[in-house]
Amino acid sequence: MKRDKISDLVSRLNQGDFRVLAKLLTQLDQWSFNAADIKGLFNDAGPFSLRLGITGPPGAGKSTIINELIRYFRSKDFTVGVLAVDPSSPFTRGAILGDRIRYSEFFNDPKVYIRSLGSRGSLGGLSASTYLMLRAYDLMKFDIVLVETVGVGQTELDIMNVADILSVVLVPESGDSIQAMKAGLLEITNLFLVNKADRPGSETFSNELKATLDIASSKANESKIFKTVATESKGITEFCDYILDQKKTIDLTKKRNDPSLLQNEALSILKHIREQELIKKVEQIKSPSELIDLF
Repeated sequence: MKRDKISDLVSRLNQGDFRVLAKLLTQLDQWSFNAADIKGLFNDAGPFSLRLGITGPPGAGKSTIINELIRYFRSKDFTVGVLAVDPSSPFTRGAILGDRIRYSEFFNDPKVYIRSLGSRGSLGGLSASTYLMLRAYDLMKFDIVLVETVGVGQTELDIMNVADILSVVLVPESGDSIQAMKAGLLEITNLFLVNKADRPGSETFSNELKATLDIASSKANESKIFKTVATESKGITEFCDYILDQKKTIDLTKKRNDPSLLQNEALSILKHIREQELIKKVEQIKSPSELIDLF
């Protein structure tokens, strides 16, 4: 079957057709394009979607929280995009993409679009195509885009480079606040959700987290900790209201044109391009002499 030309798909995004967006995202994820095809993605004038990053360790309830966030933002008549990044297999680079099941109640909502993709083994937690896919979401003019990433570790911090607001989801079982500091969680944001707050130890954990933030963060006074029970929708309204207040103060055009963020985006894309070139060379190696010839 003949593929739609990717540059045509980009130009048609502003028509609001999710089928066009789906085709474009697939080609971006498969890296089926050249530089000229995607020039239209790089818009420096806006309008831009607010990107809300949701990250944290596995099992913290990120997907359940996002389900509730979609429900709340839709109740305010916002259009919502979701980009859920699942861990990829180190062997096949594939992913389970289970979030398609978790968010199933919104599949038929004409103002919600949900896309899952694998991290493709990226050490930073986001594949290079993620940056381009989020630019496509911008062009679709979603009010809010929720970005869920694989569980945070000491290297999985790329979400800092794409989110306008970043929140970390923790649970009482995450361990003490010192472990959170070691994982880099306290350095990437001042916004935390302590989920499953109905469990034993949640109050102690929240207090420890607040005390550690007061010591470790240079912006301790700006730190916010919300206690939630996502399965019961508790604490979600307060969190969402805070996000909407922040949305009013953020200059999204300035954010998208921030040199440091653009440089990180470029680095990720260039790394991917060079990696693919290297993989092609490596696949041609059939003998030790051919291996030596690469150096």
